[in-house]
Amino acid sequence: MTPNIADVPTSAAVPTDREMVRVEHVSKRFSLRHDRSLKELVFSALQRKTLADTFMALDDVDLTVHAGETVGLIGFNGSGKSTLLKTISGVLFPDAGRVMLRGRVAGLIEVGAGFHPDLSGRENVFLNGAILGMSREQLEERFDDIVAFSEIEEFIDTEVKYYSSGMFLRLAFSVAVHTDPDIFLVDEILSVGDEPFQKKCLERIRELQAAGRTMVVVSHELEMLQKLCTRIVVLRKGKIIFDGDPTEAVAVLRAS
Repeated sequence: MTPNIADVPTSAAVPTDREMVRVEHVSKRFSLRHDRSLKELVFSALQRKTLADTFMALDDVDLTVHAGETVGLIGFNGSGKSTLLKTISGVLFPDAGRVMLRGRVAGLIEVGAGFHPDLSGRENVFLNGAILGMSREQLEERFDDIVAFSEIEEFIDTEVKYYSSGMFLRLAFSVAVHTDPDIFLVDEILSVGDEPFQKKCLERIRELQAAGRTMVVVSHELEMLQKLCTRIVVLRKGKIIFDGDPTEAVAVLRAS
């Protein structure tokens, strides 16, 4: 079951005019390679042509997110929402345009990013925390809180390659939210475990909102996003087709 976000205290800070994320004319194209016959491959080589089809994941996207805002990205599969989030995070680089950020960025974007499977959970906390910009002193100070939040204390010295996907996500989310990021990016908040843990994650999200943090969130949980976000962006085929009121955004998506 999805936790009822109405049960989570709402005390988000008021957004300001200070820009934290600016996406300017960003485009991203992927190659889609298909199996071809030997004859086709030889012919293409002789003609010096490529047989790769391309897919425009993002097409001249502009987006500005201000301090204190929580912006949702929604759209059907293939709309470009996760690609946009990864481009903002730096996991992907745009083919055209640019992304500008202000402050420390953290989040849960790529499962496995910043974690080494042959290291223990303890070692990965320090590795991932360092990647996210925390000093060793900060990590040592917050280590117990990170582990307690993740609820995997008895497995913290086990190599993470033996973790279940749920355990892995719990630890990754816990490290990310304890870095006190200025900008928090997350793809599918409610993929991090069972209902009680999901509710705890939402409570932590609310605490970050109340502290004035800026967030960009991708999720298929439309009702949750309506209540969590200050505005929602709808994407279709790599383009923004709506940017504004969360309730209107959901209606636009359902009508498209």
